[in-house]
Amino acid sequence: MREVDVMGVRVEMPSNQPIVLLREVAGDRYLPIWIGAVEATAIAFAQQGVVPPRPLTHDLMRDILAATGNDLSEVRITDVRDGVFFATLVFDSGVEVSARPSDSIALALRTGTTIFCAEEVLDEAGLAVPAEQEDEVEKFREFLDHVSPEDFGSTPG
Repeated sequence: MREVDVMGVRVEMPSNQPIVLLREVAGDRYLPIWIGAVEATAIAFAQQGVVPPRPLTHDLMRDILAATGNDLSEVRITDVRDGVFFATLVFDSGVEVSARPSDSIALALRTGTTIFCAEEVLDEAGLAVPAEQEDEVEKFREFLDHVSPEDFGSTPG
């Protein structure tokens, strides 16, 4: 397992589909994961420190964990099959719960939990960005600094 950081969320054009971009901490690979608009907003809120007047779903999950003394020890992105990513929430008690990566990332950001990604997932779906392409990554970071949760719109029902 390799530790990854959340670089941010953006809307991929022309599909208008949100993605979360993860980056390998000790390496040069990035992992884009297509996610839903609601989860993109939840991740963006957490990164921007937005505190809603009432808890959203991931805030509620964090509050339930804290109230019951169940600490989240790590999030693992464990697999990708046919373009679908899978994750596991690992608790201090040893209990593991299967979850979507987008929900796992949103919860990890709210709880300060480290996110790991399986080497096999990075090998299959990760994108290596050589040093000479770091300018493009910097442009993406600048974009992330100016994106707001409202940019993601709503998910069709």
